[in-house]
Amino acid sequence: MSGSAPAVPAARPVIGEAEIEAAVRVLRSGRVVQGPEVAAFEEEFGEQLVDGLHCVAVNSGTSALQLSLMALGIGRGDEVVVPSFSFAASANAVRLVGAEPVFADIDPVTYCLDPSAAAAVIGPRTVAVMPVHLYGHPADMDRIMKLAGRHNLAIVEDACQAHGALLHGRPVGGFGSAAAFSFYPTKNMHALEGGMIATDDSELARTLRLLRNQGMEERYANEIVGANMRMTDVAAAIGRVQLGQLPEWTERRRANAKTLDSLLESVGTPQAGDGVQHVYHQYTVRVPGGHRDALADALRERGIGCAVYYPTPIHRLRPYNDPARPPLPETDRACEAVLSLPVHPGVGEGELRRIAEAVNEVMADLEADA
Repeated sequence: MSGSAPAVPAARPVIGEAEIEAAVRVLRSGRVVQGPEVAAFEEEFGEQLVDGLHCVAVNSGTSALQLSLMALGIGRGDEVVVPSFSFAASANAVRLVGAEPVFADIDPVTYCLDPSAAAAVIGPRTVAVMPVHLYGHPADMDRIMKLAGRHNLAIVEDACQAHGALLHGRPVGGFGSAAAFSFYPTKNMHALEGGMIATDDSELARTLRLLRNQGMEERYANEIVGANMRMTDVAAAIGRVQLGQLPEWTERRRANAKTLDSLLESVGTPQAGDGVQHVYHQYTVRVPGGHRDALADALRERGIGCAVYYPTPIHRLRPYNDPARPPLPETDRACEAVLSLPVHPGVGEGELRRIAEAVNEVMADLEADA
């Protein structure tokens, strides 16, 4: 790292005194798994983020996706349309229930599932579509809901990066049959680890509660075959603290993104669609001219954290790689050009200017040398 300025991390998980006190309080209570903190977290998350939907807390965002598919009866012989430009968990959850992910291309502006591309891969075994609200930007749910309605498909929203994102004033998580949120430490809010499923279907919510707890509602009264995907009360207590801070953090992310928008040159900045409240889980730019990796290396040398989400699309990863798959050109182009810059609430005004100045200077040099 050159210079004396402190490093700007790509992400900075918050674990403050309030989170520590909440965890200690639960540990001292002796009620540490699937207790009152979990119930309170479910209720508060539902009221504050998803317009009062039923919420079911689980141990990870991946579990939230997997259990949603299981509760909907999706399994062997079924196909689920999934964007390839996402974290592998989106497709892993489909495979874990015995179904097959069918990959569709993305919109080049929002990086979310392209409804037209999704329509093109629907076949006789397709039973669901899984839009991913990538980087905190809602997918085009208006068109996806129409598509699902025409083909009688379930919708499972992967909202793991989009806590508090809105489309036409409606929160993500409330458009489909079920939606999954993640509380991994780098998310906009966290619980050290954990996930949440939101649904408007009370019977589906009950099935989800059975599935997460070995098929039991009452101890030793197993009703169905289930798993152990419960959330701990320690995680829930931390999540409740974080939930209370999320609105302020979201506004900081949005303000930081606006500042970067105004300062950056020579890279494509994120664009929010009509009626969208983007929550900027990541501030992802598109780097032209094949300069992405050189820019990333130069920024890291200057102490500016940055990351590529995602360098390899899911359909090219070993478990899913099939040379016979149709090409996904927008996905491939995005994987070669995107770079995420620090936008988290811990980034200050001076650091934002430092980030922008570094990007502008490095890009000018790279383009001059090209």
